Amino acid sequence: MEDEVWMTVKEAALFTGVSVQTVYSWVRRGHLAIGGLNHRNQKVFRHLDVARAEMATRTKAQRLLAPSG
Repeated sequence: MEDEVWMTVKEAALFTGVSVQTVYSWVRRGHLAIGGLNHRNQKVFRHLDVARAEMATRTKAQRLLAPSG
């Protein structure tokens, strides 16, 4: 779609409040797909995909850190 918002690694990190290394970790683990390259040859990601990766990893972390009942 033409109206999709695309983000660089740095923008994705700022948007989600994590480090650039964490964004690359999401890519390595398969939580986030690289959407392509921008005009500066930087990796870009769809805004929605970044949000989904962030939610998936936060939800998993909360389950691991939650006290068992």
